[in-house]
Amino acid sequence: MDRLDELAVFVAIIEAGSLVSAARRLRRSPPAVTRALNALEDRIGLRLVERTTRRLAPTEAGSALAQRARALIVDYEETLLGASQAPVRGVLRITAPVQFGRRHVAPLVSAFLNEYPEVRVELSLNDRNVDLIEEGLDLAVRIGPLADSSLVSRQVGSVRRVVVASPGYLARRGVPQTPSDLATHDTIFGMARTPAREWRFGPAQRGAVVRLSPRLLVDDVETQLQAAQSGRGIARPLSYQVTEELASGTLVRLLRDFEPDPLPVQLVTVSRGYTAPKVRAFLDSAVMTFRDIDVIR
Repeated sequence: MDRLDELAVFVAIIEAGSLVSAARRLRRSPPAVTRALNALEDRIGLRLVERTTRRLAPTEAGSALAQRARALIVDYEETLLGASQAPVRGVLRITAPVQFGRRHVAPLVSAFLNEYPEVRVELSLNDRNVDLIEEGLDLAVRIGPLADSSLVSRQVGSVRRVVVASPGYLARRGVPQTPSDLATHDTIFGMARTPAREWRFGPAQRGAVVRLSPRLLVDDVETQLQAAQSGRGIARPLSYQVTEELASGTLVRLLRDFEPDPLPVQLVTVSRGYTAPKVRAFLDSAVMTFRDIDVIR
């Protein structure tokens, strides 16, 4: 292992917070990563990380070295490739919510592969917010506020929670005029992690909360929408999930004046320093593509 690669391994350890996570991120074995850290500490003659049973924390010397190492790696990459002429190639690993991924990310990935023949893409569709470092991912599409402030985000649009029902259901049960009217209607809920059965309306700080007793709970968005279209009840998906249904009239948008604040659609990466050309190119393509999609407004 050359000295620059040794520094790259060290930076990955600091950013990942554990030897196992760094090994997964680098696609190397944990023993190889451990040997690299031990060799670096032996060469410098300083302890660079404090080891605990759950996580590694850099020492003062380790933090200083990591900062200098990041700058050195960036300089090396830019010198080797040329910041403006770096080739777009390699494996790009992306994750996105299932429905958004199917409808919008997958077509973008296909166009991206056509434009950059030296790139391979691994696209993982998952409604769970997976850890980018733990899973070795380059980029994620996230909807809503970010829980992890260490991530680097780029907003590309927004979506709304919309209340919808079929024309047949509304003809049979009537059209709710205010959120409180929903208490007398059949509702369809997703199986969220929280047991609360409620919908929030209006601005985040001044909105109303309506507690409901759903007659149907489903853990899949497509099934929820199918049930709503068949007249089973009132559902509350994200706006991009029902664009076609609203346009065709199989679902009707309700209580529009009471909708809560929009949720941001963000592209998320972990690196605050050097951004690989493949990631930078995909970010640029996504911003241009999503900007013109009505469903995320």
